[in-house]
Amino acid sequence: MTPRRKKTMYIIIGALVGLSLAVGLVLYALKNNVSLYFTPTQVFNKEAPQGRSFRVGGLVEAGSVHREADGLTVHFNVTDTSKNMPVIYKGILPDLFKEGKGVVAQGKMEADNVFHAEEVLAKHDENYMPPEAKDALDKAAKAQAAAASAVK
Repeated sequence: MTPRRKKTMYIIIGALVGLSLAVGLVLYALKNNVSLYFTPTQVFNKEAPQGRSFRVGGLVEAGSVHREADGLTVHFNVTDTSKNMPVIYKGILPDLFKEGKGVVAQGKMEADNVFHAEEVLAKHDENYMPPEAKDALDKAAKAQAAAASAVK
């Protein structure tokens, strides 16, 4: 092998190692910042990660919103019409946050089986719903219909 080919091969190998290192660092950074979306039924079935931040979405259950005396802490339930999940949020809620409306909360499930939200997002329009939430609501409705027909 000539010295020129040897030098070229070292440059190519060095570039590949550098590229691999850069891709590895990017993937590592993304792994820590990706926030997965789950429904209350999936959380109930233990499909959601424990000890990691994730998003839960569905509808705010009617009659479940309770505010503490401090004015910032809010307790409410998120439902996908099949399962309910208690949520605690400390902060200012969006103006569009209402019972019976869609919501997405980001936070962690704690040992007390309550979702402690760090951020709450309300849907901006009565016609919009994330595809995952729509699919989950459709599946829950089908499951309820199947269970009701099996009882009859």
